[in-house]
Amino acid sequence: MSDQPMYAPKPRPGDRVAVLSPSFAGPGMFPLPYELGLRRLREQFGLEPVEYPTTRKLGASPQERAADVHAAFTDPSVTAILASIGGEDQISVIPHLDGELIRAHAKPFFGFSDNTNLLDFLWRHGVVSYHGGAVMTEFGRPGALDPLTEASLRAALFERGEFELREAEDVSTELGRWEDPATFERMPASEPATGTHWTRSDRVVEGVSWGGNLEILHWMAAADRLLPVEAYAGCVLVLETSEEMPSGTEVFRTLRNLGERGLLRQFPAVLFGRAMAWSFEQPNNAEQRARYRAEQREGALRALDTYAPDTMAVFDVDLGHTSPQQVIPYGGLIRVDGPARRITVTY
Repeated sequence: MSDQPMYAPKPRPGDRVAVLSPSFAGPGMFPLPYELGLRRLREQFGLEPVEYPTTRKLGASPQERAADVHAAFTDPSVTAILASIGGEDQISVIPHLDGELIRAHAKPFFGFSDNTNLLDFLWRHGVVSYHGGAVMTEFGRPGALDPLTEASLRAALFERGEFELREAEDVSTELGRWEDPATFERMPASEPATGTHWTRSDRVVEGVSWGGNLEILHWMAAADRLLPVEAYAGCVLVLETSEEMPSGTEVFRTLRNLGERGLLRQFPAVLFGRAMAWSFEQPNNAEQRARYRAEQREGALRALDTYAPDTMAVFDVDLGHTSPQQVIPYGGLIRVDGPARRITVTY
């Protein structure tokens, strides 16, 4: 790891940007949100997306997907890289990546969920990347881009400097089916946001970020992909959960296991994304969504109370599997101001 995070040069309108599927080739199965995302990249952001051999190739091998990652980073005509979507087997791609090659051709990379693997890999090599901004989920959102998401995406893509995270007024609740064209003719259902929840917020914490999707981090720990715990000392931990909707008990157990490793106490502050609380398998109503999120918070706080009692925690931040979604610099600077209730990131 490098002692100083490397912020790679930003793209400009008119530039070519790579669109990759380092995990699941979602564009090959669900073309509607993907094509919508590509169109918005062109028409609203002025960027020219470039596909690679495995972007739409279902069942591509880890070696093939790694080759596309290398090709995108080393292509001199490409100035940023965006994941199409997440998935569940990117952990098998990481051993095939050349960290020195990628660092020598550092570029902004955007993705989340299973892309936690690649975000962490870049962090290990001192390259700042961006947690959020997948093509199919954010750029391809039905109806229109959420204004809060769009503001964050534009700042993360094109600007340098500090960006204060804002709290959403409304949040999307239910999803439409991606194979149905009617899904993209209307805005997603929404409900009023309930704001963030702060604990132990009597201080100001500054540090570089690390973390990602909690389920993926647990897999990475099982595969022995984490560094010695001291490598994370002083970082701001960023966590979120997926549409698989782990229970509060599962969240506690996962964090407990990381706590037993000695990891949790390394972080002076942790940001938890607002939990995705609806799926086709669990179509929760408003009361059930609120109860599920409360149970997740309780599970996380139970683990923190045991293993990191001094860590400041902020829950229900608009990051990760949520809409709106705000981009978090991964390995970049974050300032968590407890007394002022402000979170400032550096893009």
